[in-house]
Amino acid sequence: MTKADVISKIDTDLTNKAENANNEHEKHAFTVDRDQILVVVEAFFDVIKTSMESGQNVYMRGFGSFVNKKRARKKARLIKEKKSMVVEPHYIPSFKPAKVFMDSIKNSISLKEILKQEEEQEKKNA
Repeated sequence: MTKADVISKIDTDLTNKAENANNEHEKHAFTVDRDQILVVVEAFFDVIKTSMESGQNVYMRGFGSFVNKKRARKKARLIKEKKSMVVEPHYIPSFKPAKVFMDSIKNSISLKEILKQEEEQEKKNA
């Protein structure tokens, strides 16, 4: 799913909520145009990126954690040039999903159906 897909999904969900709202006040609460959604999604990613760049980890209860992992200094080989080089210590971004999130994926009915379809396809190909 791309960023454009995320924006479309949010737009569709908000539109559906507005259509199912009981009164006019609730309907108005869900009317957001795509440009506003784009701004919010961009801001969300920007906050995570700038926080991690400044050394802060981002924890979202029920979803997961965006953390910086430190990689130690190590020797690496350039195989084509037959040389070795030193890779200095550095940080890489990492995402660790929350247990609630992992459990929801493991127990997802639609993903289990996809898994069954893949297994049937493998049996046919074998």
